[in-house]
Amino acid sequence: MQGKDHTIQRKLTTSYLTSVVSITLVLFLLGIAGILMLNARKLSNYVKENIGISVYLNDEAREVDIFTLQKMLDAKKSVKETRYITREKAAEEYQRELGEDFVDFLGYNPLPSSIDVKLHAPYANPDSFAVLEKEFRSYPLVADVAYQKDLVYAINLNIRKISIAILAFSILLFIIAVTLINNTIRLTVYAKRFIIRTMQLVGAHHYLIRRPFLIKGLTQGLLAAFFAILLLIATLYIAEKQLEGLFSFRDLNILSVVFAFMLVTGLLIAWFSTLFSVNKYLKMKTDNLYT
Repeated sequence: MQGKDHTIQRKLTTSYLTSVVSITLVLFLLGIAGILMLNARKLSNYVKENIGISVYLNDEAREVDIFTLQKMLDAKKSVKETRYITREKAAEEYQRELGEDFVDFLGYNPLPSSIDVKLHAPYANPDSFAVLEKEFRSYPLVADVAYQKDLVYAINLNIRKISIAILAFSILLFIIAVTLINNTIRLTVYAKRFIIRTMQLVGAHHYLIRRPFLIKGLTQGLLAAFFAILLLIATLYIAEKQLEGLFSFRDLNILSVVFAFMLVTGLLIAWFSTLFSVNKYLKMKTDNLYT
């Protein structure tokens, strides 16, 4: 009898560990999807905010008027930052790109002074660029306005496609996660269906029957979330090392959102799956327990 009890206990422990491991892996995959989705947005914002509009100024424009124009541009809600580039600075940058002194070759500096305008990500779209281009051209000091229209359109189109793909993948993964966690916990409760019926036969209230199962389910969800977060931290650390500073995953806002999502998801799914599974066996007839 003691050997049989030991065997049952070992099976229950194995079932419990299997459940925790399964939930851990599922929550880890959800965490990876969340990191990808939130960092994709961060990366898209970074790309958008580095697309500039070059506002070329008239040669006769006075510096005091240029600074006034720059302040006016900085005050715009859509503008993230501006940078005034003098003719001399423009020549230096162009020479650095060419690798030769074209000013000495030509005998004069043909480049105009300009103001580079960077926009906030929500405004970095083809429509906003077109409106701002028309507005900037109306200023008396402005000789010309230039930006890469094809690049703006291509970036916005590709970012939209990538965002939709990641969102669809995340939703699919979430559905799979809920299904897997639910099935894992249902199997755990199934192994104890006769204990539930025994407690019913001795007159235990449904609340008292559910409570130990719910506590155990929440413990499983909490442990799984903890291990999944540790696994995700280790994965991000290794990934950042491999990228060698090209990209950082150390955004505390993003990490806190993802970790909180993993924790809440693990607890909620474990709670509801356990509740539904226990309720199923509380309502089941004795004959059906053997099928």
